[in-house]
Formats: sequence, structure tokens, C-alpha cells
Amino acid sequence: MLTDSSIALRSASPSLLMRVIKFVIARGKPVFPHDEAGFHTVMTGRRLPVDAPMPEGFRKRFIVEEREVLGSRVVTLHPKGGPGAWHMLYFHGGGFVQPMFKVHWPLVAEMVKACGISVTVPLYPMVPEAPYTAQDALADAVYAELAARHDPARIILNGDSAGGHMALALALRLARSGWAMPGKLALFSPWLDLGLADPAIVAVEPHDLMLKIGTLRACGGLVAAGRAMDDPAVSPLYAAPDMLAQLPPTRIWTGRHDIFIIDSRSFLGRLRAAGVDAKLYEYEAAPHVFMAVLPTREAKDVIGLLREFLAD
Repeated sequence: MLTDSSIALRSASPSLLMRVIKFVIARGKPVFPHDEAGFHTVMTGRRLPVDAPMPEGFRKRFIVEEREVLGSRVVTLHPKGGPGAWHMLYFHGGGFVQPMFKVHWPLVAEMVKACGISVTVPLYPMVPEAPYTAQDALADAVYAELAARHDPARIILNGDSAGGHMALALALRLARSGWAMPGKLALFSPWLDLGLADPAIVAVEPHDLMLKIGTLRACGGLVAAGRAMDDPAVSPLYAAPDMLAQLPPTRIWTGRHDIFIIDSRSFLGRLRAAGVDAKLYEYEAAPHVFMAVLPTREAKDVIGLLREFLAD
């Protein structure tokens, strides 16, 4: 059940399957190198990243629309019965430098199926092969296109990790420009401060199996491209109160073994102080973007809460 508190601990201990998943993650190849030097080595002279292909089975399960916007592929999944009352614009994670992962597609499919919504997924270009401005421009263009044919009040912005940053940054650009705002905002394990400045993050880092401070700061510096790390356009955590006050009802989901949990809590406080209807859902010992591991009890809870959020 939902609580009246702005922070709710939804899982006091990890499920057995979550423990198994963490065991596997700890012994597998890391998504990102665990040190700054390793990150720079991987990024230097790499081949152009390629998005994981959408499973062909989706064409039987959903109505699939594909188009090109600003030179990038954009995919929309509708329920088989037709477009949903809510339309989600979803940005995948990957530190702005990694493409759509294979695990992202089942997450998108589950949100369509469980929530009865349509979901649009921009397959945006990667930094450093493309500048951050190309990512922002695509997000703006896809939203404008979507809002032109769908009531903005029934659009929800969502994303995981760096994608959560992109969803939030888009909402803040809309607020600054006076464009029509989306009706709701959902953030899965969002990366809110590219510089990870809060010293409290250090205490969480040993428990995080995927993310390390040095690596992320190096990645964040690459994305910032010379801009100050506390510039709200770089790190939405630092957005001004008058900008935050314009945001729609917001829900955040983060695991307690995710170094982003610290900034999620800080951001929640800033949202509430600005008068935004905001809640943070935490999951004990859950790793980064745990909601993509769909069979777990924790991921099912996230999808259930998302469904309730859209039913309000």
C-alpha cells in the first residue's frame, strides 16, 4: 500500500531472486569499467555503439510504429487494442554513451502491457560521437511531435539512469520555454548530478555492483563538454525552485545499493519544498535499475506502483 510519507521503503530486504541476480552481476562483465582510466580506455577509438534490436515478436504483441526524427530512429509501441489513454516518452539509460540495451526492450513491453499505455522510445545518438545538444534536440523534437497529436496532460516522461536525467531535463526545458508540460514524470534510478558532489555517496559506493564514482565523474565530464557540473542543464539536481515548482506530479524509484540514492533523496526534498507532488520509493539492497529485472518481486512492485500512478 502507498503511505502518506514522501519516502516509502517498499522492500525491507531483497527477494531471493534479487540476491541471485546480484550474485550474477557481481561475477559478470561490468557495464562500465570500475575506474576512470578504464573508462577512458574503452571510450578511446571505440566502434560506433549499436542499439539492441527490438524483438521481432513485439510486432505480434503490439502495434508498432517506426519513424525517423532528426536522423534517429524512434519506435512507438501501442497496446494491441489501440493507443492507450496515456502516452509515455521513455529514454533508456546507459550513461549517455551506451546504446539501448537488450534488457530495456522487455521493460518497455511490460509497461505497455501492465499499464495499458503507449510508449515512444527515441534511439538517440551517443556521446562523444554526437554532442549532448543532439540528444537534447531529439528529445525536444519527439516531445513536440507527440504533444501535437496527444493531450500533453496525458503524456508521462520516464527514463532510467541517464534516461531519467534526460526525462527530467526535458521537463525543465519545457518549463523554461513555457511549452505545454507533461501530465506526470517518472524516474527510474535517475542520474541527477553528473559530478556526484555529495560526500555521502562514498558510503554507498562499496555496495553498488555497477556504478563507481570515478567512472561516472569521467563520463559526466565527457557529457558536460566544458559546462559547469552544477549548471542545472548538466545536473538537474540544482534546478532553481521556481523551475522545480512547475514540474508535474513526480515519482522516483531507486535501490538502496545504488549510489544515485543519495541524490534521489536530496532531489525529493527540493521537489517537496517547491510544492511538487513527489514521492520516492526505495528498495533495500536493490542495485542500479533493478526494475529492468522483471521477474523479481521488486520490479513487479515498481510496475504496480507505476500503474497506480497513472490511474490517479
